[in-house]
Amino acid sequence: MIDVLAIVGPTASGKTALSIDLAKKFNGEIINGDSMQIYREMSIGTAKVKPEEMSGVTHHLLDIKDPAEPFSVAEYQQLVRSKIKEISSAGKLPIIVGGAGLYIQAVLFDYRFSESQVDEKLRNKLYAELERYGPEHMHKKLTELDPDIDIHPNNTRRVLRALEIRLGSEEQVDRSLALEPMYNELIIGIDMPRPILYERIDRRVDAMMQEGLLDEVEMLHKRGLREAQSIKAIGYKEIYAYFDHKMDLGPATKLLKKNSRNYAKRQLTYFRNKLPVYWIDGQRNLKENIEEIQMIMQENDRSRRIRLIGEQKLDQGK
Repeated sequence: MIDVLAIVGPTASGKTALSIDLAKKFNGEIINGDSMQIYREMSIGTAKVKPEEMSGVTHHLLDIKDPAEPFSVAEYQQLVRSKIKEISSAGKLPIIVGGAGLYIQAVLFDYRFSESQVDEKLRNKLYAELERYGPEHMHKKLTELDPDIDIHPNNTRRVLRALEIRLGSEEQVDRSLALEPMYNELIIGIDMPRPILYERIDRRVDAMMQEGLLDEVEMLHKRGLREAQSIKAIGYKEIYAYFDHKMDLGPATKLLKKNSRNYAKRQLTYFRNKLPVYWIDGQRNLKENIEEIQMIMQENDRSRRIRLIGEQKLDQGK
């Protein structure tokens, strides 16, 4: 049997419903795999699972931080590995669910974080790349490494520093699918045609507005949060622009939809390029998908399972 199951995919792809059904079927508990759902008072904009949707399944690492507090990949790694041990010791299956690719990768593989010392060789290489290709190229390089990052493309100094930290850390790990695994893991990805996904994202944003996203963001705005990591997330920064009188509500909502679609695209790119993901069709019914997941879960040998995933990718490329 596998040690850890992860359910990944872009925003609005249906991860919550699938994960809860899987947890009930396989005696599992769910660990949050979203970098923003760890914050209290931020439920609507992060599409956090509602208590009534949990169906009695235990969920971990939701609402553990105040919106004013910072949160890092390294801290997440430590917390989740501790939860995996706790859940496994109780005889249950840990199920990580979310769309934060770098966070999930850092947990499941031997992803080591170096101290933030300056690597002059790497820094010089990045500055040379900036001079040759420009700021937009460097920002794209950063978002491919970490789709959750929120730094303006024109803030070149911060972009380069973020690249130094991430590339400096990644030098200690194999960046291919042959990353040293920490567990006998299975990563399931939910996919669907892009136009359908984008339509679901737009509908989700409309639902968020109806559920009270404005009130949620206004509460954070009144607290005076300006530079906090939390309010730079998609769903908050756009509505902040409205409360700061920089944008009318209509354009702010339209921008939120656009940014969410772009984020979904970056998420898919990360999962496809960085992790050994077995993809399922998000348009099929839950019963069919669970049966397919159960089938690949029964392949206990990780190396054979990775070969199956590789064959699936080859078939998708034809």
